[in-house]
Amino acid sequence: MPYVTKPRPYKKEFQQQEARGELDNRMERQRARRKIDKTGADANANGKADRREGKDVAHNKALSKGGANSDGVAIQAASKNRSFKRNPDGSMK
Repeated sequence: MPYVTKPRPYKKEFQQQEARGELDNRMERQRARRKIDKTGADANANGKADRREGKDVAHNKALSKGGANSDGVAIQAASKNRSFKRNPDGSMK
């Protein structure tokens, strides 16, 4: 297990994430989830919209392909949202 003998370097991880350009996409995903939670019904009052519980918020155009929340989002099962055809280098086709 990592970080058994020393504390986890959260600041360093954040800086690496920022340098790779992952921060903007993460924030875009977070804004999409928050918007759905704010507008959707929440019968059990756990902070998640009922229609989103157990599902993913999928962007109609992938963020890695230049998409944004303005392109639209959809609610999908995790298995469908995370299973895309991939190139040999791991990027989406």
